[in-house]
Amino acid sequence: MKTILFLCTGNYYRSRYAEELFNNHAVRGGFSWAARSRGLAIERGVHNIGPLSPFALAALTERGLIARGGERLPRQCAAADLEAATHIVALSESEHRPLMRARFPEWESRVEYWEVADVEITPPQIALGAIDGRIDSLLDRLHLTRNLK
Repeated sequence: MKTILFLCTGNYYRSRYAEELFNNHAVRGGFSWAARSRGLAIERGVHNIGPLSPFALAALTERGLIARGGERLPRQCAAADLEAATHIVALSESEHRPLMRARFPEWESRVEYWEVADVEITPPQIALGAIDGRIDSLLDRLHLTRNLK
């Protein structure tokens, strides 16, 4: 099975939403792909309460989707996570490229960077809507769009 690895800072909000959204599409479409997510600096998420952001959970629920991994606590990215991935996406280039450069410099140029800002900068409805669109584009590029529309 091929894997997508979504990265954000705390593995609590954006990357977890992207993981759940992608996996819901993959299950529904019968694709041999699965998404995982990790945080590049989970130590920065000291104010995160619970395993999954309530914003991500609410957006999934609004879309009629189930957070299959919603009980999992945030996980720190390790080199083994990067090595195991078929494709890697970091949710914010301005935020995550410096973290990649500092923590995994040999991987910095092998990551696809999006630009979806965290909740302090962009309201969840806008940020998560942007992730919806980026996931659709990613599925198109991976030729995984059959039966999704």
